[in-house]
Amino acid sequence: MDNMIYHPGLIISFAVIVMVMLLLDLGVFNRKSHAVSSKEAAIWSIVWISLSMAFSGVIYYFAGFEKFTQFQSAYWIEKALSVDNLFVFILVFGFFKVPKELHHKVLFWGIIGALIFRAIFIFSGVGLINLTYLPEMELFGKIVKINAVLLAFGIFLIYAGIKSGFGNDDDDENKDFTKSAGARLVYRFFKVSRDFDGDKFFTIENGIKLATPLLVVVGVIEFTDLLFAVDSIPAIFAIAPDDPLILYTSNIFAILGLRALYFLLANFIHMFSYLKYGLAIILTFIGIKMVITPIYHISSPASLAVVGGVLILSVIVSIIFAPKKDDEAKPENTFKS
Repeated sequence: MDNMIYHPGLIISFAVIVMVMLLLDLGVFNRKSHAVSSKEAAIWSIVWISLSMAFSGVIYYFAGFEKFTQFQSAYWIEKALSVDNLFVFILVFGFFKVPKELHHKVLFWGIIGALIFRAIFIFSGVGLINLTYLPEMELFGKIVKINAVLLAFGIFLIYAGIKSGFGNDDDDENKDFTKSAGARLVYRFFKVSRDFDGDKFFTIENGIKLATPLLVVVGVIEFTDLLFAVDSIPAIFAIAPDDPLILYTSNIFAILGLRALYFLLANFIHMFSYLKYGLAIILTFIGIKMVITPIYHISSPASLAVVGGVLILSVIVSIIFAPKKDDEAKPENTFKS
């Protein structure tokens, strides 16, 4: 493993940026719950992307071009795949009829959970990969060293890519999110009120402390993110399977900008109708890259070019062929405790 990536300057820069921005977000800019406008979401999206690009510059300074391209590739893969997850968030908020001014708080705590779970997945995943290299063997006239976990991840991503490209979007739209594992976990430990109480997770009714539906929504969002990580974490392992710091920092920077991206998507969702096909191609490409790596290595700059090109092309096609009006009805489900 390249020890350059663990230069103290990198770790300190990452920790300071994340802690300062989270404190500003929670304690200053979003102290009071409010509906986030498209303008505010656009500004914050630019801020987070700019910070991510600045940090990639720090990586270039301390660790060189190869690590820089690895960070960029992993960042944009996570960013691209997360868009699919945001569509599900929109359905969850619609299902539970969450007031717009409360969306930001739910997403904030969802991201706090992601910071913890992604660290567990990535660092344990790198450890597992290091333990699962098979003995060297000859394949197609070449001596290769195959990793069982990366091979399994690659096959899974090819399957996931094909499935997402041809899948039916109605499955999520018709889903009863009260039966999600995250919701069931909240119901198991708390009695849940039928009504929201501002931005509180708990309320008092008739002298009894109850959880509010907002806590249920956080549970659903957290569980949804865990499911999403099943696709996104294996995908970034294709970029730097032995470097947890590159994987974690790129992943977290991508996730921290998701809330702003969510509010943009919620207002302009009709402009991304073909994006799912781009994401399917990206997943399939990353899966193929992982499978063929022992025989043929696709460089990080080449991976970045493919991911960026497919993502940009799918957005352009979505904008050109966007429906004139998105008249899709909002989910009409009524929250039930």
